[in-house]
Amino acid sequence: MAEKQIANSEQNQNSVFERENVLERKLGTKQLSMVVIGTAVGTGLFMGSGLSISYAGPSVILSYAVAALIAFFMMMCLAEMTVKHPTAGSFGTHAEYYLGPWSGFMVRTTYWIANVIAVGGEVTAVALYMHYWLPSIPKWVWVILFSIIIIFLNARSVSNFGTMEYWFSIIKITAIIGFILIGAAVLFGIGTKPVGFSNYVAHGGFMPNGWYGLWLGTTTAMFSYIGSEMIAVTAGESKNPSESIPKSMRLSAFRLIIFYVLSLAIMVAVIPWNQAGSQEITQSPFVKVFAALGIPLADHIMNFVVLVAALSAMNAQVYASTRMVFSLAKGNYVPKALGKLSERGVPINALLISSIGLVLATVLNVAVPDAYSILIGLATIGALVSWFMIFMTYFRFKKQNQEKLSYHAPLYPVIPIVGTLLLGGTIVTLGIDPNWRFTWYAGAGWLALISIIYLVWIKKKKQ
Repeated sequence: MAEKQIANSEQNQNSVFERENVLERKLGTKQLSMVVIGTAVGTGLFMGSGLSISYAGPSVILSYAVAALIAFFMMMCLAEMTVKHPTAGSFGTHAEYYLGPWSGFMVRTTYWIANVIAVGGEVTAVALYMHYWLPSIPKWVWVILFSIIIIFLNARSVSNFGTMEYWFSIIKITAIIGFILIGAAVLFGIGTKPVGFSNYVAHGGFMPNGWYGLWLGTTTAMFSYIGSEMIAVTAGESKNPSESIPKSMRLSAFRLIIFYVLSLAIMVAVIPWNQAGSQEITQSPFVKVFAALGIPLADHIMNFVVLVAALSAMNAQVYASTRMVFSLAKGNYVPKALGKLSERGVPINALLISSIGLVLATVLNVAVPDAYSILIGLATIGALVSWFMIFMTYFRFKKQNQEKLSYHAPLYPVIPIVGTLLLGGTIVTLGIDPNWRFTWYAGAGWLALISIIYLVWIKKKKQ
């Protein structure tokens, strides 16, 4: 009897994870690493960091360090599950198998809507960057133009997507390293008068808004790290996921921590935090730094870099949302036509559905002046719920998988417990703070809506 139950369990597992194994495996380790950098190093750092600075002041350095710790813990847990089950639906498919069909449906649809909205945030930022050069052209023109370009890129094969992300990320990494080196030279007086670190304690001290400001900065900094889970979504199209996924996740996590923390440390040292930070996001704080230093054309160069960063993140988010719809179709949660592949091996119908975020961004740009901040909040709560479910799935995963795998997240159960508590704290903070409470209400409303859809339609359909 016990042997029969084990056999049925293994058969069910194979059915859940193998049904998505129809995509072409063309992504290598270098491309996978750059996909993570390409997704995470976007408007969250180049634009959203100004919002975190406005809350935390110079202590934003610690805010980003704590947010990085949460992301790192999540990535280690996700890497172990991905090595065991490399699929396009990733943590959504993991949740379906280990927590149940409702969890799988909820995670994938929530992550899909988070990426769809995030795409709207990125394309809104693109419009702001172009407005810096060409203020006479309406922002919605840039939204439409770049939306068409991104849809075209994602309609091509996954290898083209990987190549594009690789070169996008090279540009961003080069720019960030250049920013860190130039900033360090200004701070320590290499070839110029030293600025020093007096701005760390000026204008209200290191924590001008106290511990709550530091923690609120951590909550908004989480948006900057959203996308670090993207590498698990690409596992269904990677050449050798058991080797490339853990290696790529480790390298990417360390790079993200260094890039974010060092960049923010230099930024709030070079210019006062009350100049770099703003709750009305109209310009990148990176551009403000270069403009303040008086380096010829440096602000234009940096504006080009942040434009590339937004396009890169946009490209990856459209990719991720497309794969989530594809996974839902393969699981019979949505019409099977959304799982259809084009001649190039791309889920083309899922891509068209996911492009709704670009339409949303166009509408918001016309109707709402502060569209970018609204999109940040909505995308953040959706992504954080997905991260929370990754930790929940991992606890069940560990109970059911005691065999030796090629990769194990260390210090179990300390890492998932600490990660869950810290992440839960950021989600609760969004509901407490009056400036962000609407995102919590939107998230709760979304979860209620998809639960009703599941109970009324999906559950009966699957039965």
